[in-house]
Amino acid sequence: MRTIGFIGGMSWVSTAEYYRLANEEVARRLGGLHSARILLESVDFAEIEELKLAGRWDEVGVRLAAAAARLETAGAELIVLCTNTMHHVAGPVEAAVTVPFVHIADTTASAITAAGVGRVGLLGTAFTMNEAFYRDRIAGHGIEVLVPSDDDRRRVSEIIYDELCLDVVRDESRTFYLDVVERLVASGAEGIILGCTEIELLIDQSHLAVPAFQTTLLHVQAAVDLALA
Repeated sequence: MRTIGFIGGMSWVSTAEYYRLANEEVARRLGGLHSARILLESVDFAEIEELKLAGRWDEVGVRLAAAAARLETAGAELIVLCTNTMHHVAGPVEAAVTVPFVHIADTTASAITAAGVGRVGLLGTAFTMNEAFYRDRIAGHGIEVLVPSDDDRRRVSEIIYDELCLDVVRDESRTFYLDVVERLVASGAEGIILGCTEIELLIDQSHLAVPAFQTTLLHVQAAVDLALA
């Protein structure tokens, strides 16, 4: 079994899910007392978010690339960046290591293609929904990506930062998200990308009538596939 290197802390809440899901997935596949071999470097999210808001993406890339390099030096045999939004700097992170880097948008796009879905709605942070880096990566697999309205995008993102990243889950926020999903489906979405690693704390496939592409779960499954290959 290869050792998985997690770059986490963005937020710690979803990183805890990565750890849980990876161990559950390995145990499910290998049985008995098996668990995942994991190295974790967890950053201070407040520092990363401050740099992001200031547009200092070069510095974010340097910090996360250094984390990846330290994980490889410590023995990680593949690297997983435990966040959708910070894949904006996936390039420098991947370039900093010689071991495989598991890109969250590629694992998600593979699942969408396998499901036979050609048009999806995207939920995530405002940055992930507004900027091209993530949508274009998905679209590069031949998939059309729809995003919510301006007002819906703002509120979806507020719920992530003000609630989910703080481990707060509210029924009224779930209702709002499901209303946004309905509007995306009415606009032609055949499935929904849960494109922030915290969103699965609020909604998952059990809440949706269309396919839900749970990026955290898909990312973990792809990492475990590689670790056990």
